[in-house]
Amino acid sequence: MQAGRYLPGNIEEVMRVAIVKYNAGNIRSVDCALRRLGVEADITAEASVLRAADKVIFPGVGEAATTMDYLRKTGLDGVVKSLEKPLLGICLGMQLMCRHSEEGDVDCLGIFDVDVKRFHPEKQTEKVPHMGWNTLSQTCSPLFRGFTKEEFVYFVHSFYVPLNECTAAVTDYILPFSAALHKDNFYATQFHPEKSGAVGERILKNFLEL
Repeated sequence: MQAGRYLPGNIEEVMRVAIVKYNAGNIRSVDCALRRLGVEADITAEASVLRAADKVIFPGVGEAATTMDYLRKTGLDGVVKSLEKPLLGICLGMQLMCRHSEEGDVDCLGIFDVDVKRFHPEKQTEKVPHMGWNTLSQTCSPLFRGFTKEEFVYFVHSFYVPLNECTAAVTDYILPFSAALHKDNFYATQFHPEKSGAVGERILKNFLEL
């Protein structure tokens, strides 16, 4: 297994970072973002490699029901839920970590006890998917260490996670929704940190330094 080399401050530390490999897109852009931070991650579906990693990233672009079917058939659903090291879900990855999704009316991993809802625009100007740059507010997670104001990050999604006890950041589009979640060792962002410039890079760096 290749180990990512990361340099927090002046102390060189070798950590093992794994990206969950499954039938969802966007894995390569996450890998490229990590490489910019000096980390060479394992892209893997092997349970032993995922469990041995110091940090795991669960990205995703795709459709919830099809992806959950794949995760169950491969056993990756149980692997992801059983991980004890810090795990970061991104976009679809965050939604799959919830209890249920209206996208395909499917039960998901249930890490976060909240259901994923479809956006219902009320005005002509409210386009779905929500796509582009928007602000983060009410941040309350180590992912956002060093944030001193509202920060802009990049979104692409047609479904959202309502505000709940695990909400770690809020964005307002059509209604306020969870831009990030945090519970125990599980972290998640609805936005794409790997596509969010310097702000996203800082979030990934904070995750690696947990």
